[in-house]
Amino acid sequence: MWKTLKQIARAGRISERPPAATDAPVESGEARVRDELLRVLGRALAVRVVDAGSCNGCELEINALANPYYNLEGLGIHLVASPRHADLLLVTGPVTRHMEEALRRTWEAMPEPRLVVAAGDCACGRGVFDQNYACHGSLAAVLPVDVSVGGCPPTPSDLVQGLLQAVRRRA
Repeated sequence: MWKTLKQIARAGRISERPPAATDAPVESGEARVRDELLRVLGRALAVRVVDAGSCNGCELEINALANPYYNLEGLGIHLVASPRHADLLLVTGPVTRHMEEALRRTWEAMPEPRLVVAAGDCACGRGVFDQNYACHGSLAAVLPVDVSVGGCPPTPSDLVQGLLQAVRRRA
């Protein structure tokens, strides 16, 4: 154990340099984003995430939003477990035939006005699972979509921008 600790002390901190401030949309405008959410909604944004049949690539990027770099909670955006508490529905993946009813029920359980964001190429109808015997294809074929965020998978920055774009449409 002492050998390992000495090696750690000699090597020091080995990590990549943080990205430039221009690459971090949330760090520079964190207060601005919070103020805008409060102005439009009057409270924090509650987001319900539904995987309608994705490969989990988009979910990994959504989970990255919770890390200290993107700090989704610090922006005033919260992921919620119940659609009854949600202002926005964030859907990933092509809508499979088995998930269609559950997705509709989730959307119907949300209070008005409902916002819907399609995250990733599959949900936008541009992915490899566009239409086949098991999928309806894009989310727009099942629910009205307010904002589409492309990418396979979309970056966390793009996801935050998509959420903010949907909130701005509500204003």
